[in-house]
Amino acid sequence: MIPAQPVGPESRPVRRRPFRVAAGTAAALLSVGAAVVGLSSPALAEPQAAGQPDAAFRFAVIGDTPYGAAAIQEFPQHFSALNADASLDFVVHVGDIKNGSTVCSDEYFAQIKADFDQFTHPLVYAPGDNEWTDCHRANNGAYNPLERLAKIREVFFAAPGKTLGATMPVASQADLGLPENVTFSRNRIAFAAVNVPGSNNSMLPWTGLGKTAPTPEQTAEVQHRTDAVIAELRQTFAEARQRHDRTVVVLQQADMFDPTYAVPWSDISAFKPIVQTLVDEASAFDGDVYLFDGDSHVYNADRPLAAASPWLAKYGVAGHADNLQRITVDGAAKATDYLRVSVAPNGAAGAGKPVLSWENIPFAK
Repeated sequence: MIPAQPVGPESRPVRRRPFRVAAGTAAALLSVGAAVVGLSSPALAEPQAAGQPDAAFRFAVIGDTPYGAAAIQEFPQHFSALNADASLDFVVHVGDIKNGSTVCSDEYFAQIKADFDQFTHPLVYAPGDNEWTDCHRANNGAYNPLERLAKIREVFFAAPGKTLGATMPVASQADLGLPENVTFSRNRIAFAAVNVPGSNNSMLPWTGLGKTAPTPEQTAEVQHRTDAVIAELRQTFAEARQRHDRTVVVLQQADMFDPTYAVPWSDISAFKPIVQTLVDEASAFDGDVYLFDGDSHVYNADRPLAAASPWLAKYGVAGHADNLQRITVDGAAKATDYLRVSVAPNGAAGAGKPVLSWENIPFAK
């Protein structure tokens, strides 16, 4: 078991604040129009937990899988193992359903969708860069990435407001054209899954199409999607504060804090507004915040936005968020396990326990 940092009086003082929406919330919401979640969409969907309302529950996180022919063949065994884990309430795939050197074809998308349909748990899927952002590469088929993003939405998000696999209600940003961005809550835990891919949030040039700089249509897509992501995050935290939730969980593909990152810092510039939003919102939240991601393929747990973190200066963001913990799941060649996350019961039954704890569960050979 790899425990999270405990939350409670023994670990840090409890802070009490009156409910407020963090500064900039209204601007963020208005920037994506009146249809954004929180203005015309329902509040966070609240799926019914099994058993008593204060019952503990579990979910699994996987990502960057399947990569390559052998992994594609093994993938049905992996989701069979997840199906067999009766302790799970739902599963999250944090993106990259293929490696970065294979074709982004309709046929492949249909194959993975058929695999996803075999899940007997609800499946939340946050798209990654390999299935759309990087599809301009010649060995990916030299697609227009925006066309591939539209296809991903058509294939995997044809029924907004419902998960893949078994049905679990979620609130989505389908009205904004982003059905993949979803929120839900359970037992005073708020969840937000957002489309934040690697490759600098999709701002790297489409070199496979002969581009040396971002195109106007690319820039417009990134701006619209980033505005929507920020609005969803702000709304999630606002509702979590209003409900006095214990924890906020954010799920996305991009590892914005890859410890092995060696490219120019300009290549992560498009993540800055999202990082600043996480600092703003997490620091104004009384509980702990967890960011689950994939992208860099190696399990890691750290606090990249804590006061002493070098990432604050690298991104040039204001403030810090000591209560945000980031967890990267194993992926690619290391996608031989799943991260099983246990959520402590609500109320007295969970007193003195960390709200979230987790362990890597190997897939059977």
